[in-house]
Amino acid sequence: MTPKVAVFDAYGTLFDVAAAARRAAQEPGGAALAAHWQDLAVLWRDKQLQYTWLRAITGAHADFWQVTTEALDYALELQGLADNTALRARLLALYRELDAFPEVAAMLRTLKQHGLPTAILSNGSPDMLLSAVSSAAIGDALDAVLSVEDVGVFKPDARVYAMVCDKFACDPSEVLFVSSNGWDAAGATGFGFTTVWVNRSGLPVDRLPWAPTHTLTDLSTLPELALTA
Repeated sequence: MTPKVAVFDAYGTLFDVAAAARRAAQEPGGAALAAHWQDLAVLWRDKQLQYTWLRAITGAHADFWQVTTEALDYALELQGLADNTALRARLLALYRELDAFPEVAAMLRTLKQHGLPTAILSNGSPDMLLSAVSSAAIGDALDAVLSVEDVGVFKPDARVYAMVCDKFACDPSEVLFVSSNGWDAAGATGFGFTTVWVNRSGLPVDRLPWAPTHTLTDLSTLPELALTA
């Protein structure tokens, strides 16, 4: 059955979360980061996700921008860069303008050209998502940008996935959900979505009660899968 809507996670799926650290390391003044920007990027992302899970479990919600800055502060301190306020400011600025992965724009427009609605469903706060979508120039290929701020809890809470059904007046079985996070794809499978895990790093499948329906190495063949499902 062809899905009624294709829904995408944002960070790590459409937008390259390592791009901020990579670009900062390449800029004038980035020498302090040049030798270990990859380590910083990984730690920043890991802490960002851990903080969303802990806040969701404990009911201590904060918007994703606060979580992102707190995760960066932890990562900078561990890397011995806590006193570099200029670097911190630049990394945060760049995070609002993350590079989209190379295949994203063409993939989204192919789906739209074939009449399949598209949307983002993200932990990101609305202003972060607006900035990222604008910077990547993909707004014309999206029908909706949904933020967890409307329900006040992070993924993988079921209330987040239910936002898609409410927005598009559809059953979970009519949704194709795409994420680079294995745990997110698994949670969405448990909710009832057909899911695609974009496993860019060749990671093993998470040991969870659910598994992604499909696995791809990037998004270039997503239209073929979505339009022939």
